[in-house]
Amino acid sequence: MAWFLEHIQLAIPAGEEGRCDDFYVGLLGFTTLEKPPVLAARGGRWYQRDDAVLHLGVDPHFVPATKAHPAFVVDDYEGLVSRLESAGVTIRPDDTIRDRRRCHVDDPVGNRIELIDGANLG
Repeated sequence: MAWFLEHIQLAIPAGEEGRCDDFYVGLLGFTTLEKPPVLAARGGRWYQRDDAVLHLGVDPHFVPATKAHPAFVVDDYEGLVSRLESAGVTIRPDDTIRDRRRCHVDDPVGNRIELIDGANLG
């Protein structure tokens, strides 16, 4: 059996699920997955878009991940960046890797997210 990434988890503070839904579902186009009841009682969210699965877990000692981050390869990069900008999300373009169009954004609780243009991965 080959290894693959099943999901990635980021921490969020308690009570921020709604704001995260607005960002991950409303802007990035993820869908919400149902958590098992024993895990749902802890708060947080599970999301999926295509093969990308993201879990948000409530951490009582929350500190945003400002260096460590998930990187999502996205289609319609221009459209997504435009939608994020229109919603007031700060886009930080990053051209440090030649021939790779990408940027960084922060989710509503300050976690860093990398977005990579799938059209130029060749």
